[in-house]
Amino acid sequence: MTNKQLFAGLVFDESGRPAESAYVGDEPCYIVDDAGFQRYISSEQVDRAVLRQMQELIKGSENLVGEQAAKMIGQEDPFSVAAIANQLKNMDRQFDQMLQIGLPEDARAYLGMLGFKIVINYHGEVLRVEQPGIASDEDDGGE
Repeated sequence: MTNKQLFAGLVFDESGRPAESAYVGDEPCYIVDDAGFQRYISSEQVDRAVLRQMQELIKGSENLVGEQAAKMIGQEDPFSVAAIANQLKNMDRQFDQMLQIGLPEDARAYLGMLGFKIVINYHGEVLRVEQPGIASDEDDGGE
């Protein structure tokens, strides 16, 4: 079970409106406005889908992503880069921990400034993850 919305402030509905973050009991949710009806969507559903997409995106480029992540946090020594790259290679093992701890506010703010955006529908399905500056090799095939 998750404790926090991992991507709070970065989730939007199909109309481009930001999804609010809230809790139903102790379950973190994103709130999507469906023509005036507030739909509460488990953040874990959305966050895990986004993490899986991100994992697929970086597969094979863990060392490069590790170097860039190390630069962002000011830890560019070879040991830190290697440790980050190793964590990225085993990212699926980190999902539960990430969902418990959440992303630091600074990291979410940085992602937001870069234009990172998650678009979901009112069922909580991830329609797309916008990551400016990252080109996709895949063709959507008109789906």
